[in-house]
Amino acid sequence: MKHNKQQNKPADTEKEEKKSQPEMDPKPEVGQQQENEPADKNDTPDTENADNKAEVDWQVKCAEISEAHLRLMADFDNYRKRTIKEKADLIKNASERIITDFLPIVDNLERALASMEKAEDVKAVAEGVNLIYTQIMQMLQGNGVSVIPTENLPLDTDVHDAITTIPAPTPELKGKIVDCVKKGYKLNDKVIRHSQVVVGE
Repeated sequence: MKHNKQQNKPADTEKEEKKSQPEMDPKPEVGQQQENEPADKNDTPDTENADNKAEVDWQVKCAEISEAHLRLMADFDNYRKRTIKEKADLIKNASERIITDFLPIVDNLERALASMEKAEDVKAVAEGVNLIYTQIMQMLQGNGVSVIPTENLPLDTDVHDAITTIPAPTPELKGKIVDCVKKGYKLNDKVIRHSQVVVGE
């Protein structure tokens, strides 16, 4: 009997050890764990960070556009000021070239006047004056000025002013210009003075 008691004692000890051990929850199934546990943050895109990044990108883009706009406005303002200055200088010095071309003619005219006081040959004086006239006409042509033709041409009211009419010397001159009282001139293609003419009728 004593032998049996000694054999049963370890069994009682095992029961007490089992009771003293804390009960462990059974491990959930794999599918159940996925349902119960919250999803890992790294498994989905961070919407908040994406929105913040998009907002930053728009702010940078807006700053770039604003800077480019300010730079364009500054360039345009500089261009406007430069254009106004160039236009003012052009108006102020528009006659500089013509005056520069005309000065040699003035020199020749002064020489001609000085020679007239001592000259006895009228023909030589006339030749000198004719040379000065030719020089003036060349200067005008060099600056885009041309004489409006009139001789035996039909009256053109765009370039001619008929100041009077006379009987035509020949039938062919009826309605045409028979005399020019004052020459007209064009500057390039613009009429700067109409020719004053007499028309045959």
